[in-house]
Amino acid sequence: MLRVTLIAVPGALGSTLSIPMEMLRAAADVARARRHSAAKLTMSIASADGKPVRLMGGLTLNVDVALEQSEPADLVFVAGFWGNPRAVLHANPGITQWLRTQRPAPVCAMTTGSYFLAEAGLLDGCDATTHWRFFDDFAARYPKLHLQRRRFITRSANRYCTGSVDAVRDVMLHLVAHFYSADIAREIARQFTHEVGPSLQSALLAASPHDSHHDEAIANLQSRLHADYASELSVVDMAKLARINPRSLTRRFKKATGTTPAAYLRNIRLEEARALLRDSNLGIIEVCGLVGYKDTSHFIALFKAHTGSTPGDYRRLVRAKLFSPSPETEFDETETSVKEG
Repeated sequence: MLRVTLIAVPGALGSTLSIPMEMLRAAADVARARRHSAAKLTMSIASADGKPVRLMGGLTLNVDVALEQSEPADLVFVAGFWGNPRAVLHANPGITQWLRTQRPAPVCAMTTGSYFLAEAGLLDGCDATTHWRFFDDFAARYPKLHLQRRRFITRSANRYCTGSVDAVRDVMLHLVAHFYSADIAREIARQFTHEVGPSLQSALLAASPHDSHHDEAIANLQSRLHADYASELSVVDMAKLARINPRSLTRRFKKATGTTPAAYLRNIRLEEARALLRDSNLGIIEVCGLVGYKDTSHFIALFKAHTGSTPGDYRRLVRAKLFSPSPETEFDETETSVKEG
């Protein structure tokens, strides 16, 4: 069973509560239909005093429980809010105190909700972000954290922060994949986003190749891979770039990033391919070559394993969700460039 607590505060942005609830509920429904072992889900909305909370948009939200009386949770969300963060912290000290007791449960702060995590000391030594309007105040108030001004999502261990409401969906897809499965996350993505697969990983990679670790040699190699992903690079080539022997490279790279150098490069290439298919009219063979693959059939197989769709299907689905094409809009070039099997 997945037990989830969502913390609401006066002035909360309703979307930072409703998006996690709706996406998790949908994931649980899909899991139940597929007879997944982790299908059971309980969610409770908590406020500091257990009383209803008036949201920023004017709606009044009934809550389930006072925070101090809530059951232990497997996953905690802290809503983002409208207004002066310092004033909201001052008015809700019980939330900060409660968060200090929740280690090691994963905690996700939405936009300005990161102030509560930082005030509780949960972001000390961690990468973190918040709403851009409060960057300077956030950095000055909490000098022990590492503010990431160019990232909409940060993750350090089991602490998640988002810098925008849009980024909440990306975090949710990651969490759905973690608590349920990647297949279920892809199904939820089809319903809630214009993508057809989880994009948290690509958001983190695209925004910062350092990914919250401190191995300088690996970080430098990551930067090189992001810049030269279309080049032919074997593990031996990568080891030479990092000035590390291949065996040590694989061990240190996996320790720092959670994956192998080859898999990391593959993910960069496939995420770039997704962007090209979504945002350009390049043919599939052209996309294949631009992201560093010579064998189109191999590229299609990798892309399907990565996203659950062939490149052509991905383009049709994404374009259909982005807009309704006119009768003149065609993508025949991409479909005739290569036969997808």
